[in-house]
Amino acid sequence: MPDPVDPIQTRTSLDNPSLDDVANLPPNSRVLIISDAWRPQVNGVVRTLETLVAELQSFGIVAEVIGPERFRTLPCPTYPDIRLSVLPRRKLARLMAEFGPDALHIATEGPLGIAARKIAKSQGWTFTTAFHTRFPEYLRARTRVPTRISYAWLRRFHAAGHGLMVATESLRQELAARGFQDLRAWSRGVDLSLFQPEPREAWAGLPRPIAIYIGRVAVEKNIAAFLDLDLPGSKVVVGDGPQLASLKARYPGVHFAGVKHGEALSRAYAGADVMVFPSLTDTFGLVMLESLACGTPVAAFPVTGPKDVLVGGGDAIGAVDTDLRAAVLRALANGDRIACRAFAETFSWRACAERFVTNLVPIREGLEVSMNFAPALG
Repeated sequence: MPDPVDPIQTRTSLDNPSLDDVANLPPNSRVLIISDAWRPQVNGVVRTLETLVAELQSFGIVAEVIGPERFRTLPCPTYPDIRLSVLPRRKLARLMAEFGPDALHIATEGPLGIAARKIAKSQGWTFTTAFHTRFPEYLRARTRVPTRISYAWLRRFHAAGHGLMVATESLRQELAARGFQDLRAWSRGVDLSLFQPEPREAWAGLPRPIAIYIGRVAVEKNIAAFLDLDLPGSKVVVGDGPQLASLKARYPGVHFAGVKHGEALSRAYAGADVMVFPSLTDTFGLVMLESLACGTPVAAFPVTGPKDVLVGGGDAIGAVDTDLRAAVLRALANGDRIACRAFAETFSWRACAERFVTNLVPIREGLEVSMNFAPALG
């Protein structure tokens, strides 16, 4: 298991100081989060922010997310399920002023994030940002725009902030090598009350073992790398997205189960024999923790996210390999449901929220908000 004092792999509140120790943020302090990813979208960013807000509120902090649902929007090109805000600056400025934040966090680099950054700079406000999504790789996959151009723009975007939060150590190292600065640890958690090893989906009529993919069905998720594998048993895909129709046509032997939420999603994880995470571009991969919490081992490539979460956890929780088929077969052979659950229990959303608070900066110098700031990591 990874060293609990690793600055990125912060997990349970036992591994971290309590909120009272690390950030003397008074009750009723106001934290505003601006995000282009928000309800009704279903993805890891939204799940992270939803849970974060609930945890912050449990600390007595007044926390709110301003997302695209408050603005006129247009569908994102090539991904119509994602709505992009159109000319949001004037309304966003009013909403930000009405909220009156003590700390501001800009979670994404889309239209709302760009507008919030401009507003904050015009007001002389300091703020933090986060690196949730590999937009350069996604953009290259869809349009062939070179990643060096996109990363140059992202460097300028985040340089205006006072702390860029990253989820894993390997991502920190990569971004530092690309010239990003003031990088701060902010790991993730899992809802252990929702994601349970029992009950399990039977997947009636499907031969065992069941290898499952759960998540967005989109080109950047590299799902074909899983579906092309020669594996025993059955392959199942749970989720929706712009690539669904083409994958259904291309892989008629795969069981596409649609979108699942809540307990149905937990049963889907628990009923599988291995969860395959083929993405090469995620910055963390919450689905891995959800699968482990349900007792199902994970197979993945040795890239950012899987190598941070799985490597060091032992063969019982899954496998990473440049040969994805080999990783799947090892996970099937060595996976242990009890060990998977125990490992997932070391990840806490409370610790995630505590770390987030220590990373925040007051919106302007001299503001009477007492915080002890987390040190930069690079």
